Amino acid sequence: MEASITSTIMYVNNIQGNMPDQVETHRDELRSAARTAAGDEIRSITYFTEDDVEQLYLRSDLDRTADLLGFAENERHGFHAQALYADSQLGEYRFTVRVFENGYLTRVIANDHGVWVTADSMEIDRFEELADALAGVLRSFDPA
Repeated sequence: MEASITSTIMYVNNIQGNMPDQVETHRDELRSAARTAAGDEIRSITYFTEDDVEQLYLRSDLDRTADLLGFAENERHGFHAQALYADSQLGEYRFTVRVFENGYLTRVIANDHGVWVTADSMEIDRFEELADALAGVLRSFDPA
């Protein structure tokens, strides 16, 4: 019998600055898209731009010990990588999955903003569904 994990939404003030009003209205959409695609496997959801980072969700069984600024700095390299992969025979860049000992990180970038979601183990198809859902939300608004 699998243990059920109760999820509690925890908000963290953005770390570096003030998120634009446009982002405020899309927080719930990003959380909903992630939860719909990946369910209880979601560990955390973090939105970022070149200048800001904000954790939108942290599962209640996890500690708030991650270095969000460090993660954000690393994930921001994806803004540059989009241009490097342009016109590749592989096709358009879609998303990145990073594998860790205790979970996975999926990063999706659209234009000048992105989101990374950490999760427990899932089938690869679910990571693709997660990335597609998040990309749809990110493309629906401009962070500026």
